[in-house]
Amino acid sequence: MIEPVAPRVAVYIDFDNIVISRYDQIHGRNSFQRDRAAGFHKKPGRLTEAAVDVGAIIDFASSFGTLVLTRAYADWSADVNAEYQGQLVGRAVDLVQLFPAAAYAKNGADIRLAVDAVEDMFRLPDLTHVVIVAGDSDYIPLAQRCKRLGRYVVGIGITGSISKSLTAACDEFVTYDALPGVPVAEPAKKKPRKKVDDGGQEPESPDPQATATALLERALRIGHEKDDADWLHNSAVKAQMKRMDPSFSEKSLGFRSFSDFLRSRSEVAELDESSTTRMVRLRPQDN
Repeated sequence: MIEPVAPRVAVYIDFDNIVISRYDQIHGRNSFQRDRAAGFHKKPGRLTEAAVDVGAIIDFASSFGTLVLTRAYADWSADVNAEYQGQLVGRAVDLVQLFPAAAYAKNGADIRLAVDAVEDMFRLPDLTHVVIVAGDSDYIPLAQRCKRLGRYVVGIGITGSISKSLTAACDEFVTYDALPGVPVAEPAKKKPRKKVDDGGQEPESPDPQATATALLERALRIGHEKDDADWLHNSAVKAQMKRMDPSFSEKSLGFRSFSDFLRSRSEVAELDESSTTRMVRLRPQDN
């Protein structure tokens, strides 16, 4: 009898990316660059308020399998990054030094991380999962390459700096705020940048709750047509939703479980909880 292969996970953290993105999420757009130029010492406490819980990231990554390697990329001579070294080394994270980059060479971490990840996939063919901790679109080619090489790709990013295209390129994408143990962030209030359509009107931002409802309805319709079944396993429905939108997370919408999410959508979904195997179907429409 062939034993199933245990999942083996590689984690790559663009550390500058998440530190800057978290700071801007808490204190406002471009706050990190402004405060760094002025000197963080002039605004004590702001770095602490925007501290990143590295343990929450690594613990979540370990839920996919055994961590084979974990690397964090940054200029570790910078004080803002150096403060994390003890925490990172304590979790057996390999610190990859990036030399301070000029403005025109801002993608140094992206290139080094991508090269290392591809090399590791060929060097370690038993890797099953790749976790990319970053949110910008520069990592789309890497995510796509990992998937083509048969790896399950998980993305983790900071709300406000996540490329929608990157979430689509991953098999699964979660926001840092949705990780277990991470306190809910209270971002600084700021005026959103105005966008106008071709008619000069400002389009409204999509409501995440309405978007999730539409995603659920579409997943249910697909499931019914594909399986030709009256009832669907709720786990299969959630899997289909995440295939269509890897960023979907019921917890980020305020629900403790997927079943709670389904109960809140009673106008769309009908849930059967008469047995331990929960089933769901698209609610029949009254004629």
